[in-house]
Amino acid sequence: MSASLQRSPAAAGGPRSPWAWVPSLYFAQGIPYVVVMTLSVIMYKNLEISNTDIALYTSWLYLPWVIKPLWSPLVELMGTKRLWVVALQFAIGAALAMVALTLPMSRFFQLSLAVFWLMAFASASHDIAADGFYLLALEKHEQAAYVGVRSTFYRLANIGGQGGLVWLAGELFERGDSWVMAWQVVMAVLAGAFLALAFWHWLRLPKPASDAPASGDGRQVRAFFDIFIAFFRKRGIVVGIGFLLLYRFPEAQLLKLATPFLLDKLDAGGLALTNKEVGLAYGTVGLTALTLGGLLGGWVISRFGLKKSLWPLVLAMHLPNVVFLAMAWVHPGSLWIVSGALAVEQFGYGLGFTAYLMVMILIAEGPHKTAHYAICTGFMALGMMIPGMWSGWLQTQLGYFHFFGWVLIAAVPSLLMTALIKIPDGFGRKEPDA
Repeated sequence: MSASLQRSPAAAGGPRSPWAWVPSLYFAQGIPYVVVMTLSVIMYKNLEISNTDIALYTSWLYLPWVIKPLWSPLVELMGTKRLWVVALQFAIGAALAMVALTLPMSRFFQLSLAVFWLMAFASASHDIAADGFYLLALEKHEQAAYVGVRSTFYRLANIGGQGGLVWLAGELFERGDSWVMAWQVVMAVLAGAFLALAFWHWLRLPKPASDAPASGDGRQVRAFFDIFIAFFRKRGIVVGIGFLLLYRFPEAQLLKLATPFLLDKLDAGGLALTNKEVGLAYGTVGLTALTLGGLLGGWVISRFGLKKSLWPLVLAMHLPNVVFLAMAWVHPGSLWIVSGALAVEQFGYGLGFTAYLMVMILIAEGPHKTAHYAICTGFMALGMMIPGMWSGWLQTQLGYFHFFGWVLIAAVPSLLMTALIKIPDGFGRKEPDA
């Protein structure tokens, strides 16, 4: 453990110790995202919504993260970030409860989607406020010391959501509840947990003196637009935006159909797994492999630099997608084989995604790197949203086997943009101490 962590007030049991709020804050940041992007897909599949509709309408839920940089100044101008964090967590908890209430209704799909839209906007706004609060409430050395903590608990939220909650829904169904009742219980549990987190943060979040509304004069508004315009004046920005939009072009389509493929019946071309099996194989084993791949990818870049590592990491991301084609061909009946295949695919995705993050950092380099990085995340979300929208329709037309064949072909635009992007020598490599 670093000296910064050892010297933190946690050791003395201080009431404002970062350990009292950093883990819970980033766990809370991860939960609504995984609910909107992953649990909604599995829930709608269990409730017999078509793949076409699932992919189209849940892909639209990326939009708040696409346009997040456009309304981020509101978080700066109106209220404190602490107030935003707590208020939005109460709002997300209420939205989760509303989803549970809509499920027994005849128009549950439209009504629950509307609530998911509200939750997505609240979650994207919460991201802005939480990240800003983290920077204000901690000293520079503490920010560095706790960055691993925040990343770990965000990942744990993903594993808990995609693994534990999917498993819980399956367990309730197997005990005799309907899918409606099972998902009502899951959403109600989430709502209660989120309201408890909101109450905890209302009590435990520190109140830094620097956490105050920014001045809303015209100079700040002009500065915002100047920063935005400066992003599009960067050298090579057209290629950079193309890279951000197309690097995950295959994965954006695969992601929306991965869990429906695992859940669909054999006569529909799927693997006929139960929710409990999907929660174990994809939500637990797969996400653990994804995390390990990300850690290894970060080490590779720090050791060899992004320029030397880029092509191996890109290939590591796209080639393992062949496991889905293989599973659609042979339909393995063993959960161990399926789990192993998903682990390979997710490990490769974790490796390749580190390269994507480093390119975002490279594009954002400059005097406004924080704001420009936020713009990059908007393009990242757009690159996932648009291909995901048509993926369900395409799978319905082609069937799973040919769809996964298309996913492999769809790597070509990603490879093209990788060939065009310019990476400085030594970028990302950790230099030895003098």
